[in-house]
Amino acid sequence: MKTYTARPAEIEKKWILIDAEGIVLGRLATIVAARLRGKHKPSFTPHMDMGDNIIVINADKVQMTGRKRDQKTYYWHTGYPGGIKSRTARQILEGAHPERVVMKAVQRMLPGGPLSRQQMTNLRVYAGAEHPHEAQQPEVLDLRSMNSKNTRSA
Repeated sequence: MKTYTARPAEIEKKWILIDAEGIVLGRLATIVAARLRGKHKPSFTPHMDMGDNIIVINADKVQMTGRKRDQKTYYWHTGYPGGIKSRTARQILEGAHPERVVMKAVQRMLPGGPLSRQQMTNLRVYAGAEHPHEAQQPEVLDLRSMNSKNTRSA
């Protein structure tokens, strides 16, 4: 019995469209991260980019459970002494780039390294309902019907 390893010519990538309106952020991020890695495929190979291209729309309408919207804090450092800065999830979602909350959640669920950075390029997140990828004819993935816990009313 030999271990199967996929070859680059055998990899088939699909385009997936996910509507994030009303979906819980962590549950959305786990499903997207698994699809980006290709773990849903029987031919999954850990060291290859096997995942699909994923389009997430309505990222500004994503939900969070509990009081995370006000208590979850994103930190970054400017590079100067004493230059640590922070913003809450609410500030980012109500700001100019609300899609960054979804991007960061997915990025932190992938293992760190060059392959994960390459897989993140297959993720496109848009704050509104419009996206420029109609020509790829993406399949719609309905997260609401997968599990009742995936959704939450505001």
